[in-house]
Order: sequence, then C-alpha cells, then structure tokens
Amino acid sequence: MNERGKSDRRVVPEKSPNKGRERSRSAEGVEERRLAKGNSLGRSSHRTQCRTRLKQALQRVREVAEGDQEVRLTTLWHHVYDIDRLRETYFRLKRDSAAGVDGVTWQQYGRDLEGNLEDLSARLSRGGYRAKPVRRVYIPKPDGRQRPLGVPTLEDKLVQAATTEVLNAVYEADFVGFSYGFRPGRSAHDALNALAVGIGEKRVRWVLDADIRGFFDTIDHAWLMKFVEHRIADQRVLRHIRKWLNAGVLEDGEVKRQEVGTPQGGSVSPLLANIYLHYALDLWGHQWRNRQANGDMILVRYADDFVVGFEHRRDAERFLEDLRDRMRKFGLELHPEKTRLIEFGRFAAKDRKDRGDGPPESFDFLGFTHVCARSRKGGFQLIRRTMKKRMRAKLAGIKMILRERMHAPMRRVGRWLRKVLQGHYEYYAVPGNHSSLEQFRYWVLKCWRQVLRRRSQRSRIIWERFGPLVDRMLPRPRIRHPWPSRALLVSTRGRSPVR
Repeated sequence: MNERGKSDRRVVPEKSPNKGRERSRSAEGVEERRLAKGNSLGRSSHRTQCRTRLKQALQRVREVAEGDQEVRLTTLWHHVYDIDRLRETYFRLKRDSAAGVDGVTWQQYGRDLEGNLEDLSARLSRGGYRAKPVRRVYIPKPDGRQRPLGVPTLEDKLVQAATTEVLNAVYEADFVGFSYGFRPGRSAHDALNALAVGIGEKRVRWVLDADIRGFFDTIDHAWLMKFVEHRIADQRVLRHIRKWLNAGVLEDGEVKRQEVGTPQGGSVSPLLANIYLHYALDLWGHQWRNRQANGDMILVRYADDFVVGFEHRRDAERFLEDLRDRMRKFGLELHPEKTRLIEFGRFAAKDRKDRGDGPPESFDFLGFTHVCARSRKGGFQLIRRTMKKRMRAKLAGIKMILRERMHAPMRRVGRWLRKVLQGHYEYYAVPGNHSSLEQFRYWVLKCWRQVLRRRSQRSRIIWERFGPLVDRMLPRPRIRHPWPSRALLVSTRGRSPVR
C-alpha cells in the first residue's frame, strides 16, 4: 500500500447474509409489501456486501494515511477501477447533467451498464483509458459576468468521481480544520458557523476578507503535481491526473490546450483545488498564526474564498503583505476589489465611536453580508443577511422564467415557485435573517402578480385577493438553522472550528 513497505492488507471476514424476513422489510420500507419483480434477495444482499467491502478498503487506506502523514502511497489505482466502485459511483452521478463532447447521457450509458463498466474497468487496468476534452459552457454570475464551466464526458465524470473518493481517504487525514469547501461531511453553513463563533468568542478586531482572482483558471500544473506527489506515489494515479489537466477545452469547435488552470465542473477539480491551497495557503497560514501573530487570529476558508480575523491591526497588515508574496510564488493573485481589511468584531463599534468614526463596515462571505449589531441585552451580535446582489440576481432569473410561463396554469407555476422558495429558505434561513426572507418572498409574489396582470388588458388582480390565494400555495419563511454556537457544539464536539 505504501512506499515504506508497510502492508495494510488484512483478512476481512465476509458479511453474513441477512435473514429473509429482515431483508424483505428493509427492501420494501415500512409498508411490508411483497418484493417487486426483479428485486431478488440475492441481488440486494450482494450489493450490500459490495458496499461494505468498498468502505472497508478505503478505511484501510485512511488508516495508513492517518498513521504516518509522511508516507507516500503507492498502490491506489486498483481501488479506482474496481467495477463495484465504478457501479456505485455511476448511480451517484446526476442523471440530468449535461453531456460532454461525445454526447453520451447518463441514461444512454446505463442501457448496457455492465458491459460499459467492464470495458471501462479493463481500459483503466491496462492503461488504455484516454481522457477527452471538456466542453466549455458559460453561466451568468451575479455581477453580470460569465463564469466558464467545463462539462466532461460521462466516463470522465465517472472515473474522476471514483478517483476523488479514493483520494479523499488520503487527504482528509491531512487537510486542516479551517478548510471547509468541497469536503465530505462539511458544508458552507459549517464555514459560516465557524466564522461566526470565531468572531464572537475570540478577540477579533480586524477582518481580512480575501478572494483569489480567477483561481481555477490560474492553477499552475507543475506546482499542483508537486503537491500531489507529496502523498501519492502511484504513477497510474499521477498519470491520469495529468491526462485530465492536459485534455484541453473544446470551444467553438476547436480544442485548446491549457498550460494552467483546471476546468470547473469536473469531479476531481474541487479536490485538486483543495490540495493546491492546502500547501500554498493553509499550512503556511497555520504556521504564520502560531509563529508570527502577536494576538488572537482565526482562519476560515471555503474554496478560494477565505476570511482571516486578527486582534491587532499590525498583525493583519503584516499578514496581508506576506500573503501577497505567498500567492505570487505559486502563480496566484489576490483580487484587488474583493480583498479588504476592515475593522470588525465585538470591539469595533466602541473603538470607532471613541475615534469619532462611523459604524463598522460589513463584509460578504458565502452569500451573506456580515454586520456588527447589538442583541436585546446590549451585547455584541453578528447578524448575517442575504447579500442584496445575490437576491437581485435571483429575482431577475425568477422574473424571466415567470414571463416564459405567463400563460401556464397558476397551480403549476405555484408548485414551481414553492420549490424555489423552499430551496432559498433551506440555505438562507439562518437566525437574524428573517426580514430578508420575508422581503424575498414579497418580491417573488410581486413579480408573479405583475406577470399575471399582463395576461390580459382586462386583468384585475388586486393584492387583497391575490395575497390570500398565494398564501395557500407558497410557504412563509421560518428559521431552519440553529444558532452557530449550538450547531458547532454538535458538529465539532468541543474542538476548535477555526484551527
């Protein structure tokens, strides 16, 4: 398994088959019906045993990686082309995702799934697999610009996702605690809660809100492969990562090779981005905090967006200066407009008032505007509100779709808007943001009413009649997330969320 000759092979007992009665209940849920045609007991048991075996195999990899953080693992590729892993990965892919340059969709690939997987596994085993160029598409950003995305072929998605699952078993033992983006078991809300608790409990007076300009498009391939080779010595894994990096992008009928960058949209790109920033930023930032900071310092990173809190302004200014040099060394650059050093935290309001300055500035992070406020008891309270730019962009998209569905039945449009609102609440319904949620719902209703009134010149949809009607269709907002301190107490079990 590893370069130092350590063997992690163990004899794992086969999982005993379940009893027939228990299998029947688990297969059909709570309703104790007969099994449907084709759902044989043997197939269900076999699939469960395969999942157990796959988890045990990655657990052994994880134990080796955690046991020695200097070891370089040499035999990982056989976990990727395991046909059971490829099958499980296939069923986890999005079924309605866009097709790549070959035009093969999830449904088309599944018509002869076993045959396709056997052929893919054989090509991966003997080295006959070839990565195809990604198809370039653009999606609008909230600021009006276009974000480039790469759409890989289905087989590339499949192999990349399987490779990511295997490599996660290695790198989850290495990644630092304040890294939250694109990691299993972690979410944007975990990063938001960690930041809120850090600002509220540490002596934070200054906040550096940083963003890396065009990060995914400026990743240096040479540095990236050096970083990967710190832990991975399996040449087959390294060779396939190079294939994906050098596959190129198909745009306007022409394949363009790229010397830098990794296309957003591939399954392996987020992991490679995390590996790059782990060595370029996280380890350095952790070391800087322990050796050079004179006061409290917190770090929270989600992908290429990160926030750093400081107790002393001098620490913040020195860190920002050193950070620019550090980024430049690895071919990266801080965004000049999105990187700001502001006075923020529990003491900011009093300090600025004593100097005769205005209220503390706010900053944006992961879709929320963070504001210094006061609780009912007069203490400091960090309030997170929906970013106005994000809200305006989302409302513009909803209005455009409503115009396209102007003459559709109201019940059908109401069901769609209900899902839109529920999805919005699911992310933005945090404590202190209820007024923004109500505002968003009000503007959604207003857009819908304006579109309905354009159906006919004689349309008379007054608010007194329209409001009660949509109240039965569209849910009102309610807070769905707990306070940050309570959420982190459960997820971190008392460990520091910003270390």
